[in-house]
Amino acid sequence: MYSKHPKRLRDLNGFGPRSEEILAKVDINSVEQFMAIDPYDLYAKIKPIKGMGLNSIYAIIGARENLSWLEVAKTRKTEILMRLDDLGLAPK
Repeated sequence: MYSKHPKRLRDLNGFGPRSEEILAKVDINSVEQFMAIDPYDLYAKIKPIKGMGLNSIYAIIGARENLSWLEVAKTRKTEILMRLDDLGLAPK
């Protein structure tokens, strides 16, 4: 996790202007709002948006923990998929 959060969503690890646009569609407009929501709840909100897939949850977790989404996917894929399955959000 960050010791001090960046001021803008686009400044989180792995995020950019497109990430800000997507998050705004689900009323997440600040780093504080982003950090306050459960990553799996956020994934459930953005999953229906065109182009949002499994990499989205890796990016969300990576941004929260200041890690590359690739590192999250590599080291925690099974854990994440099991949680998504429990929530009925796993890819089919």
